[in-house]
Amino acid sequence: MKTFSIFRNHAFGKIQQRAFSTLLRDNIDRKTSASCCIHGNHVTQTECNISSNNLQFWSRAFSSGTKKVDLSHVPDIKDFIKSSQPRIDHVNLDEVPPYLENAVYAPPPNGKTVYFEMYGCQMNVNDGEYAWAILKEAGYMKTTDINMADVIMLVTCSIREKAEDKIWNRLKQLKSHKQNYHTPGYPKIGILGCMAERLKKKIVEKEKAVDIVAGPDAYRDLPRLLERATTDSTTAINTMLSVDETYADIMPVRFDQESKTAFVSIMRGCDNMCSYCIVPFTRGRERSRPVTSILEEIRILSEQGIKQVNLLGQNVNSYRDLSETQHSAVEVNTGNMSRGFKTIYKPKHGGLRFADLLDKVSQVDPEMRIRFISPHPKDFPDEVLQIISERENICKQIHLPAQSGSSNVLKLMRRGHTREDYLNLVERIRTLIPGVVLSTDIISGFCGETDSDHEDTLSLMNLVKYEYAFLFKYSMRQKTHAYHKMNDDVPEEIKSQRLQEVIQVYQDVLPTVHQKTVGKTLLVLIEKDKTKVPNTVQGRTDGNVKVFIPNYDVASSVTSQNTRTVCTGDYIAVEVTSYKPNSYRGIPLYHSSVRSFRVDEQKQRSEKLKSAV
Repeated sequence: MKTFSIFRNHAFGKIQQRAFSTLLRDNIDRKTSASCCIHGNHVTQTECNISSNNLQFWSRAFSSGTKKVDLSHVPDIKDFIKSSQPRIDHVNLDEVPPYLENAVYAPPPNGKTVYFEMYGCQMNVNDGEYAWAILKEAGYMKTTDINMADVIMLVTCSIREKAEDKIWNRLKQLKSHKQNYHTPGYPKIGILGCMAERLKKKIVEKEKAVDIVAGPDAYRDLPRLLERATTDSTTAINTMLSVDETYADIMPVRFDQESKTAFVSIMRGCDNMCSYCIVPFTRGRERSRPVTSILEEIRILSEQGIKQVNLLGQNVNSYRDLSETQHSAVEVNTGNMSRGFKTIYKPKHGGLRFADLLDKVSQVDPEMRIRFISPHPKDFPDEVLQIISERENICKQIHLPAQSGSSNVLKLMRRGHTREDYLNLVERIRTLIPGVVLSTDIISGFCGETDSDHEDTLSLMNLVKYEYAFLFKYSMRQKTHAYHKMNDDVPEEIKSQRLQEVIQVYQDVLPTVHQKTVGKTLLVLIEKDKTKVPNTVQGRTDGNVKVFIPNYDVASSVTSQNTRTVCTGDYIAVEVTSYKPNSYRGIPLYHSSVRSFRVDEQKQRSEKLKSAV
């Protein structure tokens, strides 16, 4: 396990840096979490060696002197050999961890309150819910009023430069907020997530107001980091990536308790190493939660009245539960990838795959809709498509990131497929899942992209006719393959021009794509009983498109003469009357359910036919 560390160049000599780096790199095994606390010219490194029945902590300090450096505490080769034989103590895991047992917090002015701000993808929202669950267990309360917060946590995104710019601007505002706060040293400001891992050193040096920097795999350490973040400008940091952290034993606390939709992380990290993507460097290697823990969380959510679950992962459909000894039928029968696709890493074998998980998850509650985000096109073998087609409660909507319509650019991006492979997959999906809704991601202006490559992307948009798309211009990210091996040679004005052309093609296609839905009856899950428009409720189709309908009582069932109120969490059969950008307008017809909707529709068509006759 490689370990990442931070040094302040002015605080260490080269010998100290080398010794400290050696300690972290060579003396920490794969089950270790480590953190650094920077304070002036003193750095304390706290290491926790964790095995299944062992939890012990120790710390060592390195201080810089004027000329002489004391290296007496640096471990020698005997220490490394000895540490390679882990000692397992039998302890009571229900006891309070040592670093919390005697924790002494400075008395916050408002009683240990925390305020969250979320940036980026749905995975970040779920990460924030894990962080909140951990802090709640440590005695914190959540507030929605930033002026009442002792701690402000920003869950950040690093996928594009624009996302990071938002955080830098927000930090300037929070720095001013902190300077004008009525209690010195408060509120504590924490940077969590991808940007924390990628820019930890820059955050500490550039924004002096930041007190805590925690990477995506360090949320368990937040109570200790907050303890260390005292009022004397100490910055507590833990950005070490893990090879096995999935937070499987933590039940996230949802921010919106009124919502009927919940996020469930099933895997973390990514092994694809696309040349433009920072995710493998901010989120680490792929690792999946055990099936049993996912099913248990979904059962709990079902009991809480949740009607829609989004399965989350950076590469969600590459899910592989290696805790299970049985092998997936997917691998035995057909391999584990889409036809014609390949990867830059060695094939993986064993465990339960994404098709197996969908099969089990869909049976927990047949009235609970199942979605997943964000997949990779390579991980759609026929078994996955078939289970989506067969199960009524697995939404017939697939996000299929293309990134480019040019085989040349796809090769430079290291996507593992050609334009033709992608189009064949689209055809396969639409054959096996009639009426499926497709969405995509497109990057304009990647390294080496020519006018011809750009035209290929425009033609792909016209051919596939996506129901919705996420369109961006390329911004180079440090650490990526493109950063080290390629030139960002497309001028910004050309990137912007090409992006606008892609957007225009997409917008031109949308009316044609969605107009075919007008007049149809769709099953809509009601998500909000109040909107900006009076007496209007908002729902969502199986295809993930918003629907706005008037709020009045409708028939209790397709054949009932009785009516009842439309409430959040209800399934309503809605006749679509019009399409506006990104949403439908419709008329509510009757209450229905996931399992009965198709039968209800057959009855409805029969009644209409009789009336016509």
